Amino acid sequence: MTDLSPLDASALLANIRAHFIEGGNDLRMHLLEAGHEEPDRPCLLLLHGFPELAYSWPKVMPALAEAGYHVVAPDLPGYGRTAAGPVAYEADLAPFRMHNLLLDLLCLLAALGRERVVAVIGHDFGSWVAGFCARPEHVP
Repeated sequence: MTDLSPLDASALLANIRAHFIEGGNDLRMHLLEAGHEEPDRPCLLLLHGFPELAYSWPKVMPALAEAGYHVVAPDLPGYGRTAAGPVAYEADLAPFRMHNLLLDLLCLLAALGRERVVAVIGHDFGSWVAGFCARPEHVP
């Protein structure tokens, strides 16, 4: 597991928090959240591109939270502060396949107490993951 701490609050805009969630699937996920103060808000999941991080989203997160959403932007597995451990060159890459990324995101949402999101929004590689999440045949 990574020993890094969450992003420092001084690096973030007001009303955005950074923290870790033990999301299941043996993964500790780092995420940014806005609009988390009210648990009944509809949830938006923002997925970053390659080689970016959750930190790609802070400029839009306050506006989305102000519009009434609970906004969640994780570092995707293998990026930034989300890692089960170092990945060796010769390591099996199965944990990074789309089905496992979907499982990681479902575990994250369950750990946040969320049964659904109103939208999954992706940029670059995150759009591939978002598109995969949107197909009902992929969701267990």
